[in-house]
Amino acid sequence: AMIVVTLWRMEGEPQPEGDNPFTDVKNGAWYTEAITWANENGIAEGYGNGCFQPETPVTREQLASFFYRYAEYKGYNVATGGAAIREYDDFESISDYAVDAMTWAVGEGVISGIGNNTLAPDNTASRAQMATVLTRYTAE
Repeated sequence: AMIVVTLWRMEGEPQPEGDNPFTDVKNGAWYTEAITWANENGIAEGYGNGCFQPETPVTREQLASFFYRYAEYKGYNVATGGAAIREYDDFESISDYAVDAMTWAVGEGVISGIGNNTLAPDNTASRAQMATVLTRYTAE
């Protein structure tokens, strides 16, 4: 929820056009409008079965996916060659849904490795990593 709220606030807190589609997102919560807006605009898709899991920690590949989709929403060029991502030993462990997002994020310098030549796409993203991604993204 925190990441989606951040993106929503960056966008000026636009009102969603429809209703909250997620059964696990309480109406009236501090994040409801942001999640609904992000879903309407293809930024947040949820986990399927009507669930968003707003309190679940976000992985590094999920973090990249949120920012990638937000960049698409903004109309930015998200095409990248992808060679930079292959420099990491664990690039093949990136989930299929996140390959384009991680390729873009690494290629643009929004996300980098965490040491030992790894991206650790399935590691939980810390608040410091989220802040770093946000800083790098907004510097573009």
